[in-house]
Amino acid sequence: MSEFIPGNLQYAKTHEWVRVEDGEVVVGLSAYAVEQMEKEIVNVDLPQPGAKVEKGGSFGVVDSIKSAFDIYSPVSGEVTKVNSPVLEKPEIVAESPYQNGWLVRIRMNNRNDLNDLMNAAQYEEFLKSSE
Repeated sequence: MSEFIPGNLQYAKTHEWVRVEDGEVVVGLSAYAVEQMEKEIVNVDLPQPGAKVEKGGSFGVVDSIKSAFDIYSPVSGEVTKVNSPVLEKPEIVAESPYQNGWLVRIRMNNRNDLNDLMNAAQYEEFLKSSE
């Protein structure tokens, strides 16, 4: 795949990406989502560690200069860590969506939640069909 859609991640239709690490998932926003915000992210609102999240439920908000976007959880579980630097410097999400701009780590309740996510090729097709 491309740098725009890394092949080692899974993707939700709401444009969050997921990377499985040590039985938890790291969640961030795809480069496509960041582009839709014109890379002008001015604020990120995330839950505290210990917060429970539901698959498909909103767990945070990203504000761009033009509007606010909900962030949806690709899995159900508990937030174990929040990427604190993006709270203080939200532009990190736009500058490095797949590395430094990750948002939260979640301990999954059910690994089967991952079955509903797309691989990079499927996500690329999904984006093409959405245009």
